[in-house]
Amino acid sequence: MLAGIAVLVLLVVVGGFLVSPYLANWRLQTYINDLADDPSVAKRPFGAIRSDVLNQAAALGLPLQSEDVQVVATQSGVKIDVLYIVHVDVLGYTIDLHFRPAAGG
Repeated sequence: MLAGIAVLVLLVVVGGFLVSPYLANWRLQTYINDLADDPSVAKRPFGAIRSDVLNQAAALGLPLQSEDVQVVATQSGVKIDVLYIVHVDVLGYTIDLHFRPAAGG
């Protein structure tokens, strides 16, 4: 019984470390969805859209670089693809979380 409780506590601790990156990714995905759904965004330069995504990621504490954000034109507007990796240290072990939020197209 004690071992079962220890395993559950360990799972809660590991989950606590992982909640923050997933929550930040969800917020970035929501932002990208809103950005891609805005019809006025299609008229803006791709560099400005990329900068908006990078600024939002920085505000969320996500490790995005300019080359991690791809913006392309589509018939219906713009498509925004983001690929980034978050390194999470959990009890002496590093976990690499790969995220790929995308919207549009």
